[in-house]
Amino acid sequence: MKTIKLPPSKKVLFSVIIMILITAHLTGQNNYPPDITCDKIVIYKSPDNINLKLWIFNPAKHSPDAQSPAIVFYFGGGWNGGSPMQFVKQCEYLSARGMVAMVADYRVASRNDVRAKTCVSDAKSAVRWIREHAGELGVDPDRIAAGGGSAGGHLAAATATLTKFDEPGENLKISSQPNALALFNPALVLAPLGDETPEQKKKLENLEIRLGAKPVDMSPYHNITPGIAPTIIFHGTSDETVPFITAKEFTKQMKEAGNKCILAAYENEGHGFFNYGKKDNGPYVSTVSMLDKFFVKLGWLNALPKPLKP
Repeated sequence: MKTIKLPPSKKVLFSVIIMILITAHLTGQNNYPPDITCDKIVIYKSPDNINLKLWIFNPAKHSPDAQSPAIVFYFGGGWNGGSPMQFVKQCEYLSARGMVAMVADYRVASRNDVRAKTCVSDAKSAVRWIREHAGELGVDPDRIAAGGGSAGGHLAAATATLTKFDEPGENLKISSQPNALALFNPALVLAPLGDETPEQKKKLENLEIRLGAKPVDMSPYHNITPGIAPTIIFHGTSDETVPFITAKEFTKQMKEAGNKCILAAYENEGHGFFNYGKKDNGPYVSTVSMLDKFFVKLGWLNALPKPLKP
């Protein structure tokens, strides 16, 4: 694994990210267990007798032979809390546009006493389950996207980049890698971008305990290779939880590896700006509209006749 030398201004990013991730458990605790109205609920995994569910939103007149594109969303909450409720509105929209859209539950520290590597295992299991059951879901196994916000964005990116943390006993011949990524202020850099100070090394040790694995093995940025799925990232330039520059560095590294990566920068917006219900839903509509166009360009959706309005 190469060490990336960056100017001093970028080296401080690692310290900032560590502090933010350590305190992230204070947020994202609402609406659990979730009360979600959808078309179907399935259990994709039952570790330690914990039923992990997918809430599925189908397009109109959907059938098992439809071969529709699909997307699964992971909620944010610092791998400690949060609720699948977060991306229900995005699912409602995308299902109306012709996608099979899903929100996934996964184990978190506050409810299940797990480390972040377990969250990654669950996220990979969800994609693998969807692909394995594509025939009965009416899903094209070669058009499955993963999306999420903050720590959930990390999980979505992890399914595409990290080679470790598969659930023991699963059929690894069925890929857990998505065919597209939709990331909302995602945590993409979990290891140093340059030489760390003694203080940063101490924080690194603390992060490793929380992650349950070496940070470099959990960091999507540090595991970018050629062939990663087309990606779109929505990130506010004033995000104080996950610094905008980390999204810039990830995008740069993706392009250098020959991958398609679009960074949609939202000026003066902070963390979670995209969530439904914020600012009269202007940012929600803007991000969903851009995501729609992203899938249109991939050939997954037909173009809209009119632009969306808040």
